[in-house]
Amino acid sequence: MLARLQPPACHILPRSACPGILSRSRPKTSLHARYISQGASGYGASSPSGGQPRSLLQRYALRTAIAALGLGIAYEVDKELHASAIIRNLRTLWTCAVIALDYKLNFKHEKEGDIPALQERVAQRVYDLLTTNAGLYIKIGQAFANNAALLPRPMQEKFARLFDDAPQVPYSVVEKVFVAEFGRPPAGPNGVFEVFEEQAAASASIAQVHRAKLKADDRSDEWVAVKIQKPDVSKQVEWDLGAFTVVMWMYEHWLFNIPAMFAVNFINDHLRRELDFEAEVRNATETTSYIAREPRLADRVYVPKVYPEYSTKKVMTAEWIDGVRLSDRRGIERLMGSDARESSRPPLAADRFPVLKGGSEWVMRTMVDLFSAQIFDWGWVHCDPHPGNIIIRPHPDPTKAKKGQAQFVLLDHGLYVRVSDAFQQQYAQLWKGLLTLDFDVVKGVASEWGIGTPDLFASATLMRPVRFQQSDAPDFDKMDNYERGVLMKERLKGFLTDTDRLPKELLFIGRNMRIVQGNNQSFGSPVNRVRITGYWASRFLVTSHKLATGRRIREFFNHFIFMSVLFTSDIIFWATKIRQWAWHLSGRKGQSFEDELEASMRSFAKSNFGIDVPASAFEG
Repeated sequence: MLARLQPPACHILPRSACPGILSRSRPKTSLHARYISQGASGYGASSPSGGQPRSLLQRYALRTAIAALGLGIAYEVDKELHASAIIRNLRTLWTCAVIALDYKLNFKHEKEGDIPALQERVAQRVYDLLTTNAGLYIKIGQAFANNAALLPRPMQEKFARLFDDAPQVPYSVVEKVFVAEFGRPPAGPNGVFEVFEEQAAASASIAQVHRAKLKADDRSDEWVAVKIQKPDVSKQVEWDLGAFTVVMWMYEHWLFNIPAMFAVNFINDHLRRELDFEAEVRNATETTSYIAREPRLADRVYVPKVYPEYSTKKVMTAEWIDGVRLSDRRGIERLMGSDARESSRPPLAADRFPVLKGGSEWVMRTMVDLFSAQIFDWGWVHCDPHPGNIIIRPHPDPTKAKKGQAQFVLLDHGLYVRVSDAFQQQYAQLWKGLLTLDFDVVKGVASEWGIGTPDLFASATLMRPVRFQQSDAPDFDKMDNYERGVLMKERLKGFLTDTDRLPKELLFIGRNMRIVQGNNQSFGSPVNRVRITGYWASRFLVTSHKLATGRRIREFFNHFIFMSVLFTSDIIFWATKIRQWAWHLSGRKGQSFEDELEASMRSFAKSNFGIDVPASAFEG
């Protein structure tokens, strides 16, 4: 009996042989007691010192510190390896998501009174994003700025303040770029140049320019402009373009439901090319050859010499040009004799040069001739002719025949588009059709390019209103903000009916045209830009190399008729000039030819789209 009450002799068996018996022999612990002993320290975890378990607050503090440390490390890695590209993209996606959500929640009929405030918020967010991210974002923003007339007024005003300007990177960074590209510093005993000025002469969003002097054994006493790409840009480019693509996709497929993706790849490709300075050297060389073959421009226009031996993908060296930039309007007027040099006037940089002949009319005529030749003759178009990229200087030929003559210098050859002969034919026909009121021709070209509203397209091309037939324009004054926004979106969707057929080159050529128009307007419209452009369009159709003899004779006859039609344009232009002079003599400021075109375009935008366009929207 006593033997039966004793437990089995498990001590002589392996421990695993009697688990049930051993477990039954342990003291029982309640669930509550187990929670007290284990829950506070994470299921039995004790402090590393073997003391009391950590409290809940200590555990969360430790996790927060580890997370903060990880984010800090990720931030520094992104900053060093990717020039903060990931942070910039997160900022972009967050901003665009907030904008999209804001529109989804607040762009409603019942909230139409709040739509102006919505547009203000969106404009400020976009502007802050572009200026904070800088770099390529400035370039992308400028591309939108050239089409800002079709955006809400707050966006127009913000884009008007978007300048391609940026603080310069320090010389130590420039030196690192030179060592990476050439294996030696910019200056010094083993340097690339004899002299290299550490202070940049100019700084923009993607590069800055320094003045340098070539070594005597290369070219004695010759100063050059050295353009250095900011190192962060090359690290950010693919991230930035990727974010741009995602945003355009969101806006087309999710938010606005209007065509936005059709030109993204084309724009991205050309922005990448703009960052290749070896390609810019080739572009400058090609443009020089075109100018040399055109007698009307060979002596008037100049492209600075480039030095391939001192150029790489991130560094470009070109001849230093001393002159007055077109952006200095008063300086150009004084240089060209349009502004008398009175002793009482404050001195300008232009005063170090002699007064040149031709006035601002010569400058503008040369500019319009040059860019018209690029579009209609060469098929090779400079797409960034803003005033900072144009310099006027005294003609460098020392002979008496050139004394007092000016020369037009074209800078910055990073962004070009090449257009086909077929496109040139269509675009030239379009211009002739517009100026001769041959609306069948205009409609035919618009149809071939997948454009559903030829009158709007014609107006955008000429930068003046064109109506093919009388129709009742909607009364936008009777519409609220929501109704105007919906109708404008529908009209823009009707404009691009087939984006696959639209020549993507039009985006950059339109940019070129608008900037040229703005340059002419800023000087009081001294030339009839429309007439000059129309002349080059008609001239191309006559001189095309692919015409049969009979067709060429017909084109010569049509060209003669067309020139007589253009005479009407000259009458209108000179009538405007006379009115402008009359107002000036009376002490008031009169409207120039381009001013009147702008005013009519603003009226057109108001009556057809309900858009209140500010006076600066068409200045390029």
